[in-house]
Amino acid sequence: MRTVTKHMEITFKLFATLTDYLPPNRKDNAVRLTVNEGSSVQSVIEQFNLPEKLTHLVLVNGVYVGPADRAGRVLVADDVLAIWPPIAGG
Repeated sequence: MRTVTKHMEITFKLFATLTDYLPPNRKDNAVRLTVNEGSSVQSVIEQFNLPEKLTHLVLVNGVYVGPADRAGRVLVADDVLAIWPPIAGG
């Protein structure tokens, strides 16, 4: 019997230098993504080949997700996943 994979949409936002990792057809720093149900934050990070050292601040719906929790944090439909690189300022 064939298994049917269910999909859902999330909003994926990258900031600063990470925007280079988004598809070129975007209008700004955000894209709507279709992902498999049960996808984790880490699986989306890996899908876009984001270097671990550049995924400094990761938020889902405005709530911080630490590095140790990213593989276990499962996304649900219409979540907003936002990622910032380390920012140096003065």
